[in-house]
Amino acid sequence: QVQLVESGGGLVQAGGSLRLFCAASGSIFNINYMGWYRQAPGKQREFVASMYSGGTTNYADSVKGRFTIPRDNAKNTVSLQMNSLKPEDTAVYYCNAAVRTAWGTRTDNYWGQGTQVTVSS
Repeated sequence: QVQLVESGGGLVQAGGSLRLFCAASGSIFNINYMGWYRQAPGKQREFVASMYSGGTTNYADSVKGRFTIPRDNAKNTVSLQMNSLKPEDTAVYYCNAAVRTAWGTRTDNYWGQGTQVTVSS
């Protein structure tokens, strides 16, 4: 079993910054991918940012230039540095990871429980 635990959410004024953190634990052989999604009230969950094991990062257009996944993450962790936050960034942010639990097995997708980010205007 694999667990993803997020932290770092909170309330911030528009223009401010927050850093989210996600740590994976459990039966992990390797992690191919870790990323962030978010879900605002009444909306579908949407992709925010991701990092593959080789270091490649991807970002949603809505956060490019404002959000960054630092490259100096410890093993089995991922952070999300969020700058210049806007009220429309308000959502529950979920950590997502593609994990292989043993050699030769398939990669399974795991989710964290989510952390609330609220940006006031």
